[in-house]
Amino acid sequence: MAAPVRLARKRPLPVCPNPLFVRWLTEWRDEAASRGRRTQFVFQKALRSLRRYPLPLRSGKEAKILQHFGDGLCRMLDQRLQQHEASGGDHAPCSPSGTKSPARERPPAEVQDPSMPVAPGSARPWPALRSLLHRNLVLRTHQPARYSLTPEGLELAQKLADSEGLSLLNVGSRLEEPLGEEPEVPGAASAELGTSEGSVQQPLLELGPGEYRVVLCVDVGETKGAGHRPELLRELQRLHVTHTVRKLHVGDFVWVAQETSPRDPARPAELVLDHIVERKRLDDLCSSIIDGRFREQKFRLKRCGLGRRVYLVEEHGSMHNLSLPESTLLQAVTNTQVIDGFFVKRTADIKESAAYLALLTRGLQRFYRGHTLRSRPWGTSGDPESKAGPSPNPVCSLLTFSDFNAGAMKNKAQSVRDVFARQLMQVRGVSGEKAAALLARYSTPASLLAAYDACATPKEQEMLLSTIKCGPLQRNLGPVLSRTLSQLYCSYGPLT
Repeated sequence: MAAPVRLARKRPLPVCPNPLFVRWLTEWRDEAASRGRRTQFVFQKALRSLRRYPLPLRSGKEAKILQHFGDGLCRMLDQRLQQHEASGGDHAPCSPSGTKSPARERPPAEVQDPSMPVAPGSARPWPALRSLLHRNLVLRTHQPARYSLTPEGLELAQKLADSEGLSLLNVGSRLEEPLGEEPEVPGAASAELGTSEGSVQQPLLELGPGEYRVVLCVDVGETKGAGHRPELLRELQRLHVTHTVRKLHVGDFVWVAQETSPRDPARPAELVLDHIVERKRLDDLCSSIIDGRFREQKFRLKRCGLGRRVYLVEEHGSMHNLSLPESTLLQAVTNTQVIDGFFVKRTADIKESAAYLALLTRGLQRFYRGHTLRSRPWGTSGDPESKAGPSPNPVCSLLTFSDFNAGAMKNKAQSVRDVFARQLMQVRGVSGEKAAALLARYSTPASLLAAYDACATPKEQEMLLSTIKCGPLQRNLGPVLSRTLSQLYCSYGPLT
């Protein structure tokens, strides 16, 4: 008797969401390569960035959110798109052939729930998310939908984190942050944007349990100007949140442990807790993406010396009145959480933002109750004791507020290591972690040039840096990048 035939569902292959843009960029890259123009590398980097983007783009202007897409390239895409539509073509990003999208021809009974996240290249919701909702591990609220872990999901996440040797911070129910090691940035290689090499070492400060109080510091920029800024302080006062207003060089909100019985009442000792919040209204988020502040602010937040970074996105008015489409903003927020490692919190208005800050303040007050706090120099990590198991009097190593604010200054004096790190980052292929690995071996250009001078042959110079270990996986820098750096620092004439 023949075995019964087993039928299985065939999964659809992912479809390119922007086939026209991919095709045009490929044509421009090949044309530039055939003519020997260096713009081929510009098109190649833009093409690589576009292929990683999972959502459809309706115009070249929308591509401005992507890396390596400047004003000129977006203008070229818009012009090509206009020519394509004028010739009778249909711009349907989800269709590889330029025909109408299958979603438009779907019967009404099969229209998907718009609140469910959609898998890239597919009109079906994420199957994994459906399973999590069915098992009561994830809770769906609001419209459009927002997702959060249930207590059962949080317990499972804690077990998974423990099995991987990680740890979760449970302060209240909203202080969880995406885990994972951040790749080192150039400033990290140079003592995390620390003070200059000749700075005076400050005496260590220690605050025992009961000797400090947790205070919310609000940036002065959040209290001035038009709009609803003064309303934020009124809401914090109504919620009885202990706060102070001062100039912050990075971020909008931080928390400090302030000495309760200082020797000088006018200047109490203060240690900055390991949390920082950057608040963005949707209209401000649009303008920051367009003018480039979005990436620059995230870059500075990752180098500020605080480990738990929160990106507070506050809704403002209708999404249709913004200068960028909703899908672009959602992708930018998702990149902030998934790629940059920030914890993203979305609020409906300024009252909900103030309530969230009040919740964080009370959660931090509970968490640090009974802790001994010690100051640490800028550029050093926290004590291993602070991450150890439970103890009757745990110790936390924190930055002083003066060190934190001085180190986060935008235009402060830079050390030789800072400048050298930024110089290395200008070379194509040198990422932050690779620059950090190079600086760990050769801290200044003089030390690197001395190592090159000690090489006997040009071949030895080319391979000098190839075996330097980089990143968490400790991979070699490689011969290609080593040869490029040797040409940069060892060639007396112009590079070819």
